[in-house]
Amino acid sequence: LSKSISKAVKEMGWAVYAALDGEEGLWFARNQPYDVIILDLMLPKLSGLEILRTLRNEGCETPILILTARDSVEDRIRGLDMGADDYLIKPFFVGELLSRLKALSRRKYDQKDPVIKLGALEIHTSRKTVHVDGSLVELTAREFALLEYMVRRRGNVVSRTEIWDHVYEYNGGSGSNVVDVYIGYLRKKLRSENGFDIIRTRRGQGYILDLPSNETV
Repeated sequence: LSKSISKAVKEMGWAVYAALDGEEGLWFARNQPYDVIILDLMLPKLSGLEILRTLRNEGCETPILILTARDSVEDRIRGLDMGADDYLIKPFFVGELLSRLKALSRRKYDQKDPVIKLGALEIHTSRKTVHVDGSLVELTAREFALLEYMVRRRGNVVSRTEIWDHVYEYNGGSGSNVVDVYIGYLRKKLRSENGFDIIRTRRGQGYILDLPSNETV
């Protein structure tokens, strides 16, 4: 189940960290920022409910989707009462899981509408499509994931390490130039008719996605 979920979420272009027992899962949740946590209630070493209780008591506000067995109605109620944001009953369709993850991610960034418009840029987060000046722009899964993350954080400087952790996992280290390369790809593909680069570099800090002063959202 862990492998199939990880594979499906990675195919969306998201970075995934998978833990196979409760203790490891709690360590991950405490030591890394996440957009969404998928939490199975039936875990070895430490149960999902114990993890949920601990995280909420420690002030963790990350959206949490719990996975539970069909006959555990009481666990579902307890999970929601303890601060879970959503739940799925096993077995479930992976497509439904992915839709719920997208909804929780939008909720975290106060973005209820799946369509994001920024000047000449229009992003449909559910369809994974991007238009600039009304023309469709073809992006790879990784490019789209990077753009979506930058859009969620628009107006804020985002470091290379933050981008790496949210989009590229631990496959090469944040010191790699992979992030810079993909930022370059996006700049070329998203350049509008007026030649403005929507992603700008802050030397020694990272990148910021913003609009020119004469454009409106």
